[in-house]
Amino acid sequence: MAAGRGAAALRRAWRERRVALLEPSYTPLVAACLCLAEGGVNLWVIRRVPYTEIDWKAYMEEVEGFANGTLDYTQLKGDTGPLVYPAGFIYIFLGLYYATGRGTDVRLAQYLFAGLYLLNLLLVFRIYCRTNKVPPYVFFFMCCASYRIHSIFVLRLFNDPVAMAILFLAINLFLEERWSWGCLIFSLAVSVKMNILLFAPGLLFLLLQRFGLLGCIPKLCICALLQVILGLPFLLVNPVGYLTRSFDLGRQFQFKWTVNWRFLPEEVFQNRAFHAALLLAHLAGLGLFALHRWHRSKESILALLKDPAERKHPSPPLTVNKIVFVLFSSNFLGVCCSRSLHYQFYVWYFHTLPYLLWCTPTAKLAHMPKVLLLGVIELCWNTYPSTVCSSLSLHICHGLVLLQLWYGTAPPPAPHTPPTSRRPAPISKKAQ
Repeated sequence: MAAGRGAAALRRAWRERRVALLEPSYTPLVAACLCLAEGGVNLWVIRRVPYTEIDWKAYMEEVEGFANGTLDYTQLKGDTGPLVYPAGFIYIFLGLYYATGRGTDVRLAQYLFAGLYLLNLLLVFRIYCRTNKVPPYVFFFMCCASYRIHSIFVLRLFNDPVAMAILFLAINLFLEERWSWGCLIFSLAVSVKMNILLFAPGLLFLLLQRFGLLGCIPKLCICALLQVILGLPFLLVNPVGYLTRSFDLGRQFQFKWTVNWRFLPEEVFQNRAFHAALLLAHLAGLGLFALHRWHRSKESILALLKDPAERKHPSPPLTVNKIVFVLFSSNFLGVCCSRSLHYQFYVWYFHTLPYLLWCTPTAKLAHMPKVLLLGVIELCWNTYPSTVCSSLSLHICHGLVLLQLWYGTAPPPAPHTPPTSRRPAPISKKAQ
């Protein structure tokens, strides 16, 4: 019975294939087909493309130190240097350590990451099905056409996709109005890698709009409490060492790996004044978006601190698209102002790009420039080593995405009401 309905849906989609590629309501069907195709693509990549060792061995050495009883975070290190991720990374990769024979069965690890890739894709598609914004044909470029993303997942085994998959699970919970569970899972994602904090300004804005300041505090306590619980074994031994290693916001990046700042001299790239300028630009961007694009109420943004029931002008309800737009744009602003982007960092925002490009009204002729923009961004990330041209092109593409986000989501102008006529009303003969 179910197979018959599925076959009928496929026949109907084939008859209406042009509509199926352009109409967002067909996203579930296209997503199911692409997930099946991605299973085959990942198996082919694992079997045909040689695995490249970059960080997997270092990850295993770092968690092996914990498995052997080392709780001083400053003593946990691998062949690429000291451990610089929070405690959630330790526990998740410790499971992978034991599942893969102490990290020796790399092929099994690749299959596990292929499963993670498909899970991540399902979570992303569930978000896109709810937003109903992106035409389904775009998802081909998000799936089968990206060499770099497949490489990050199944050929490099980085921890970045682990953190992002957990983050997309948290966003799905937010869309279901399960804010406490969502904050818990969000904090878990942060404990794997700190890049998830780029979504934090947007999440804070949403929590304030939904609950006000007093209602927001318990949700923030959930996030903080999980970090304390996960890091407790290390905090009891060397709290300063754990905090400085796992949440090192001032860590210097190597110039040879940068994707986005290759056109700068290395001394400028490493300069603290340059880092401070990027931080100020990031904060300014967040402030502008919060004031003029995220906040739509007639009241001041400070009204978000009040309980929603006590606000003079009630805030608009948090729709699915509002939640996704605020979170995705918050992260994208952070990516644009990053001190350095390494190749594995592409996964930080890759799956959000279709929404960022198509969440604004799109005319028929505007589809091609947006697809071209996706292609140029992919080309920049596939250029190794990065060049002056690829870095500049990446910044230009990011700037164009920001411009269309800013102007495409501007509030409509207030309707013009003509002045009322001051001519006196005529007096009836009876009144005279």
